[in-house]
Amino acid sequence: MKFIQRALISVSDKTGLVAFARFLEKQKVEILSTGGTLKTLKEAGIAAVPVEEYTGFPEILEGRVKTLHPKIHGGLLFRRDKKAHASEAAKHGINPIDLVVVNLYPFEEVSSKPGVSLETAIENIDIGGPSMLRSAAKNHDAVTVVTDPEDYPRVIREMQEHKGATTAELRAELARKVFERTSRYDQAIAGFLAGHQTGAGPASKKKETLVSLPQELKFHYTKSADLRYGENPRQPAALYAEAGRKKPAFKQLHGKELSFNNLLDIEAGMDMMREFSNPAACVIKHNNPCGIAEAADTADALERAIECDAMSAFGGIIAINRPCNLKTAQVAFERLNFFEVLIAPSFEPSALAFFKKRQNLRLIETGQIQEPLLLDFRFLQSGLLIQGRDLPLEPRLKEFRKKMKFATQKTLESQAEMDQLIFAFKCVKVVKSNAIVLTQGFQTVGIGAGQMSRVDSVDIACRKAAYRTEGAFLASDAFFPMPDSIEIAHEKKIRAIIQPGGSIRDADVIAAADRFGIAMVLTGERHFKH
Repeated sequence: MKFIQRALISVSDKTGLVAFARFLEKQKVEILSTGGTLKTLKEAGIAAVPVEEYTGFPEILEGRVKTLHPKIHGGLLFRRDKKAHASEAAKHGINPIDLVVVNLYPFEEVSSKPGVSLETAIENIDIGGPSMLRSAAKNHDAVTVVTDPEDYPRVIREMQEHKGATTAELRAELARKVFERTSRYDQAIAGFLAGHQTGAGPASKKKETLVSLPQELKFHYTKSADLRYGENPRQPAALYAEAGRKKPAFKQLHGKELSFNNLLDIEAGMDMMREFSNPAACVIKHNNPCGIAEAADTADALERAIECDAMSAFGGIIAINRPCNLKTAQVAFERLNFFEVLIAPSFEPSALAFFKKRQNLRLIETGQIQEPLLLDFRFLQSGLLIQGRDLPLEPRLKEFRKKMKFATQKTLESQAEMDQLIFAFKCVKVVKSNAIVLTQGFQTVGIGAGQMSRVDSVDIACRKAAYRTEGAFLASDAFFPMPDSIEIAHEKKIRAIIQPGGSIRDADVIAAADRFGIAMVLTGERHFKH
């Protein structure tokens, strides 16, 4: 047992701080503290000694240096069982620190915000915090170290049971958690900085590298749920979550447990909704949309999304990008009758009550959808493939519009028509390759997905759209290798086409569009999705 007589507390996350510190005070533990933590404790009437008073050295460099001092790290690191250590500590006025309560600057949270500057992210790299945690964890034979507020009750319980002391078992477990946490923290910093580097050597002269790929990767995931089975009943499956991750990507509010396939489709739905800023809805089956639409409200958008291909949408998964209200809930059941999951940022009470009458229906609350990971991972038997993620178009629309160029004599005259064409390209971007999407206004009317031949994808999309091909916009995720798809588009009275271009036969494809009077825009961006 190791008794706790002196504690150092310096936390960014102040959850449970006051209650824990008040317990320590009642146990007659001397508390050292810094900055915002010290202010919080004093406002709560809890006695605490400023670290600068304890060390006799002021905070300097705008607070960058405050705990990096021999009286702090000596108090954490000296071996209590070694007379030479104890003698040297006494000689230099170093007192033992028995408990360290530190959680780190919220680097992950700050660095994941859209548009965060490199300078802001760097200022949120904690130096003193990890140093104290590592010192305390290294000497966990004598020091109790806490980096997760969820562990406060465990320390309180042990101190109550053991008259102010903690057990070796608890100290060892908490020390392990420290090194796991600091390892993840360093990986997050390294990953962020890699994303802000430019390519080296000749390639860097051509263009800036948006995401640098790491030389080494370490993963730390723990099982969070056993699933009934994988894609098929004979395949065992489980969900693993990043160790220590505080904020899950979504929360299940209702319904039976999620399946392997549900989870894949939920991720796909969230990816699709990232593409749209206006009220939007989609229905997903097997990672592909059956229909997507934008409208004045989500109820109308959902009705239009289902209308694209109601037969395929049956039994699918619905995703919307606005809070789900009762009207949207009613549309879902009136138009679709049966679906597995509904994904929304939140649910109004009336909608929640309406849905909860369906015992098995899964309701997924995403909150504000988190920014996507910058890297895309695919595990192979031969290794791991990593690529920069194909990020949403919406945040960079201004830049994208500048890249779009009409390649044909016929053009579109209004901004509204151009917006509809961009909508079609956003939709095709989230469909499995080879992908073709037909749209009318801000509604998909035909989707051809995952075909080996682009002509087949065009044919399927047109067959799904039926009479709605007349005057429709056609979007392709990659170039047309030959004019044959343009000939089908002409037969079906397609009005305009948006595609990346880049084929060695672009001239033939453009000539066919000119011959048939079809407007064609080239984007210069391919969006394969395998």
